[in-house]
This record gives sequence, C-alpha cells and structure tokens, in this order.
Amino acid sequence: MEPDNSRNTMLFVVCAVAILIVYQIFIMRPAQQRQAEEARQHAAIAAANPIAAATPGASVFVNRDEALAQSPRIGIDTPDLKGSISLKGGRIDDLFLKNYPQTIGKDSPPVELFRPEGAKQAYFADLGWTGGGAAPTPNTVWTKASGDRLGPGKPILLTWDNGQGLTFNRAITVDDQYMFTVVDTVINHAAGPVQIAPYASVQRQGLPGDLANNPIIHEGAVGLFGQPGANGQLKLIKFKDWKKKGQEAAASTGGWFGVTDKYWLAAVIPDQSEAVQGTFRVSTVNGVDVYEANFVAPPRSLAPGQQTVQTTHVFAGAKKVSVLQGYQASLGVPRLDDSVDWGNFWFFTRPIFWLLSKFYGFVGNFGLSILLLTITVRTLFFPLANKSYESMTKMKKLQPQMEEIKKKNEKDPAKQQQEIMELYKREKVNPLAGCAPLLIQIPVFYSLYKVLFVTIEMRHAPFIGWLRDLSAPDPTTILNLFGLIPWNPATTPMIGSILGTTLHVGVLPVLYGFTMWLTQAMSPPPSTDPTQKLIFQFFPIIFTFTLARSPAGLLLYWTFSNLFTIVQQYVIMRRFKVDNPIDGMIARLKGRPAAANG
Repeated sequence: MEPDNSRNTMLFVVCAVAILIVYQIFIMRPAQQRQAEEARQHAAIAAANPIAAATPGASVFVNRDEALAQSPRIGIDTPDLKGSISLKGGRIDDLFLKNYPQTIGKDSPPVELFRPEGAKQAYFADLGWTGGGAAPTPNTVWTKASGDRLGPGKPILLTWDNGQGLTFNRAITVDDQYMFTVVDTVINHAAGPVQIAPYASVQRQGLPGDLANNPIIHEGAVGLFGQPGANGQLKLIKFKDWKKKGQEAAASTGGWFGVTDKYWLAAVIPDQSEAVQGTFRVSTVNGVDVYEANFVAPPRSLAPGQQTVQTTHVFAGAKKVSVLQGYQASLGVPRLDDSVDWGNFWFFTRPIFWLLSKFYGFVGNFGLSILLLTITVRTLFFPLANKSYESMTKMKKLQPQMEEIKKKNEKDPAKQQQEIMELYKREKVNPLAGCAPLLIQIPVFYSLYKVLFVTIEMRHAPFIGWLRDLSAPDPTTILNLFGLIPWNPATTPMIGSILGTTLHVGVLPVLYGFTMWLTQAMSPPPSTDPTQKLIFQFFPIIFTFTLARSPAGLLLYWTFSNLFTIVQQYVIMRRFKVDNPIDGMIARLKGRPAAANG
C-alpha cells in the first residue's frame, strides 16, 4: 500500500470517527435529552391536571379511565390481548398486549396499544359506512345483540337501526393472537334505494414521547397498495415526512394500510380481491395532529329488500415475524411481514434473522444464537480469512525490512515505493488482503445491527447474568465499578444526563475494546508515520466509547468474532514464527514471582 494512500485512508477514518462522535455528543444526545425532558414535563402536567387541552372529538383531555367511562363497553380477553370495544362508534379502542411488559422489571405493566378518544394521544381502529347521513357515525351507540366478552371462539354481535329503514349489524371475532375479523351487514328495509360505501381506518391523535426517533427504525405509515396479479407496492412514510406531505392516496386491489411503531402495528385489511382507495392522511384538529391510515371501497347501491356485506380484518399487536407470516398464509394477506422494517438491505437482514431464529429453536437463547451465528459466519469465511491473516502476518514479518528500505531511500519516495513493491512481489505478499476479513463481515454486522433494533423477537431477550436485554445497551457502567459501588449514575442530576451517557461503558464494551486492541496489536501497522501510528492506537478506546450504547447483542457478536480473529491470527503467527503480543504477555507473566505461576 502506498504511503499517501495509507495516510489518506487513515485521515478519512479518523475524520469519520470524529464526525460520528461530535454528531452523537452535540446533536443527537441534546436532541434526545430535550425530547425526554419534554415528555417528562408533559407527563407531569397530565398527572397534575388530566383536563389539559382540546382533542378531536372532545373539548378537553381526560384521563384514560374517564375516557373509557364515556361509553358502554364489551370486554376483550384473549391469550395475547386484553381491553374492550366501545359501543359508542363500535370501535376497537382499548387494547393492551398481555405478553409484552413495558420494561424488564418484574412488576412492569403490559404495553398499551390502543387508547380511547378523549384521552391524550388516542389511538384506535374505526370501521363503518359513509353515505348521505344514513350510516352510523362515531357518536352512534350500538346495541349489544349477543356476546358478553370477545375472545377466541366467543364472538359478539352489535346492531343499530337508523330509523329510516336501514339496519346495521356488526359481528366481531378475534383469534388467539392479534387478528380481529369484522363482518358488517347492511339491510335495506326502506321503500327506496340507498347508496353507501364501507371504510376502515386506524387513527392516531398525536404522537407519544416514547417513539424511537432513530433513523435506522421506521415509525409512521406503512401499507401495501396491491395491484392485480402483482405483489403490490410497499409504502413507508415516517411520521415527520407524513406530516409534511399531508396526504398520499392511491387505488389498490386488496393490500393493507396501517400505522407502525418500532415493534407494534395496527392495520386494516380489506378483502384481497376488492378494489379500494387507500389513503395516508394527516390533519390538524383542535391543535392536535391526527395521523390516519384508511381505505374506502366503492359505493354500493342497495335496492329495497337487499343487503350487502363487508368483511374487514384488523391487525392490532406485536410484529412477530412468525405470526405475520402465518396470516400471510392463512388469510392471503401479501407481504404483511414487510411491516417489520427490514431496510434496503433486506436480502441480508432477512437471512440473518432466519438463521438466528433457527438457532433459537435449537438452544432457546438468543445470546447463544448470536454466538452460533458468529461461529457459522467465521466458518464459512475461514479459508478467505485464513489467507488474509497469512498475508497480514507476512506483512508484520516484513516490517523490519520495510523500515530499512524507507530509511535508505528517505529522500527518494518513488524509489522507496518501488523497492517496497518489489519486496511484496518477492515475498508474495498482498498488502490489501488484510482488508478482506473486515469487508466480508460488514454486511453481517449491519444486518445484525438492524435485526437487533427492529425485530420484537430480540426485545427483552436475555443472555446470561447482567445481560437481560440483548436489544439494549449493556446496563453496567464503569462509573460505579460495574455495580460494585451501590450507586446508579443515571439517577444523579447532571451526572446522569452527561456522564451517565458519555461514560456509560459497561463490561461488554470493555471486553470489545480489549479484543479490538489485541487484534490490532497482532496486525501490521497501517503506516510507519509516528502520528498516524499514535492515532491508530487510540482506535480501540474511541470505538469502545462510541459503541458502548449499541445493543448488547451487537457487541456480543463483535467481541466473539474478535476472539476468533485472535485465535486464528495467533496460530498463523506461531506457524510463521512472528512475535505476537499474546506470547509477550505470557512471557511477562512467567517472568513474575511465584504468585504469577501459582
């Protein structure tokens, strides 16, 4: 490698790392702290005065229990869901995910998905009919015709008569996971024809403060606009872009239309052969941004004595891949598992997730699955990596000769470079081959990073000991000597907000930094320039702090992968009789007094 190229590469890497750190400390972190503080203030105001501001459909905010009490209700109880359906409007607007606690705490409450209108940040599914004032409205109170509680095998039937000859019946069923089926029937008993059109929507009134706000995660509108004989077009619009656009609509045959968070999805699904108009809309009502994903089917003309039926599915739950794929197969809903944000490199992220899931099926622990993934990747690329490490070892062995050439031709860079290239050719060394092990792992590294962030299977997935959530950063910190001091820096003002994030370096990041230093020490230096060598030596420290807040599962993969590299390089260096830092450390230990030997 030419000296200028080496220098330019080093400067590029240093600048990139510096920009990343500056951006994280001075832009991302203040923004996250500001958002957290705003959320805390809003929560405090709401707790002190639940009647705080205007909302769509109500003149004031009320607390959740008061909003629930504004309508008679029918309970929902399934293995995965609990909540209720409002008879006012016939909405699914009260829903908790029983098997997903908010935190890993022992007494953590379940995740709330839907919240009734009238409460702050209401979120619900609304279905019905439009047409000439003859259809029920959101304020219409339906009558319970049968069923006391909705559950698997326990449907409910609602009914409403508009007093003008139209009878509306609504049958709602739910399976043992997250899919509701709503069958709406309209019967025309009037003397004349009536024209009405069915619709279904998911509506979110305002956004909560606990959104991820992470550029790698999609949160916002998501849907599939289907086309006859094709898979359709997947639409993804982040909340901020959604608000800027205001509205986006398109014709669709079947498909599905919803609102997604990092792990949760609410979507309405028409019959897959039905032509509908799908719309993502944002409107401001009484100062509140209302985000809505809906579809409207073409109007239907009902002659006297006729009836029409509309069947709509409503998904409301966790984006568990196996569940989504199950609905794709059983209901014929195309690409529902694309509601999981696989990203533009889905051809990497999907196989990585599939492999992790298979390993998990064998060992029952995602931490062990990540280790098995590491073993698989390193085994697949072992021959290529072995050649690369051999080349790196030869490079390290040639360092003394290269230093002599550079000293001898210090004033003639061209001749210096010529003799170095001849040395490479004579010793059959490729100076670029050492990049291969890193390059071949970049797709795996990125894919695992994405999978850990977006798949709910990784949420709260434990490994061993203190690592109780592989999708979150290592909870230990050097500030309290990894838990030896009974003090939580995060709870201390200023220290918690500044040092608690900047210096929150746990056990796993330290292990990662150490293994990175050791692999670097076993590799030939990229340059003989003293300044560049010094900068290069700081890389393990820089990356230890930079990646300390990354998901623990990602650091687990990278640390274990570094251990593979260390063992592989060690064996090769011993074979080529090249000095290595491990032998040096062992020698120093043996040279100590008897305590070192004992």
